[in-house]
Amino acid sequence: MKRKKLAQENLLKLKENPYPGRGIIVGMDETGKYLVQVYWIMGRSENSRNRIFVLDDDNAIGTLKTAAADPAKVKDPSLIIYTAMAETLTRYAVSNGHQTTSALAKKGLQAAMESWQYEPDDPNFTPRITALVQPRAWNKQTAEISILKKSQFSNLCQRNLYVVPVSTPGLGYCITTYSGDGDPLPSFEGDPYLLPLPGDIYGVAQTIWDFLNEENRVSLAVKFINIETRETFIEIVNKYNAVD
Repeated sequence: MKRKKLAQENLLKLKENPYPGRGIIVGMDETGKYLVQVYWIMGRSENSRNRIFVLDDDNAIGTLKTAAADPAKVKDPSLIIYTAMAETLTRYAVSNGHQTTSALAKKGLQAAMESWQYEPDDPNFTPRITALVQPRAWNKQTAEISILKKSQFSNLCQRNLYVVPVSTPGLGYCITTYSGDGDPLPSFEGDPYLLPLPGDIYGVAQTIWDFLNEENRVSLAVKFINIETRETFIEIVNKYNAVD
């Protein structure tokens, strides 16, 4: 009960945060049948807000990408258009940038992130956040969460890797790119924190979406991974519509 109460308190703190930036949650649904991955994006500039989530055009199972809502308004696609969710038969990755497929290439997330560092978007130097889950046949599910961020004192990259338990139904661990609004934006501090994952895939999507800042939220996606069959389902919430 203490963990669930803490998760609810953290959800309220998330609502009070005007700009957590991009965020990832990994956990387990309330039934205990599915592992859950949540990813959202936020934006302050027109370029950042000009985005939607789409499923892969080539029908790659479980692949989620960012796309421009209005291609004519894109100024710099390098850091805003990428694959956000991808999977193999045994591994499921989610990230806030081009490192997503790298996370699937090696068994461990730490080794997979060795060639990456924080984003080169001076002065924010946005952290790269990534999560990897590998469903297991017994009730000891874990997930790896990585954050790569710029040192406060130099250009060195700080690399933090967390192994978190994701075997408590209805709970997940969250990490975000920023700790709040600012100029420059302050990087995330501390460890991944608990959030609730209530209901089915639609309930999880609506709950987290409702607690993100209404002005700055852009898109959100939830993936449910069946632990036994490995079948995946994705629910998408987009604030903006695609322009033909």
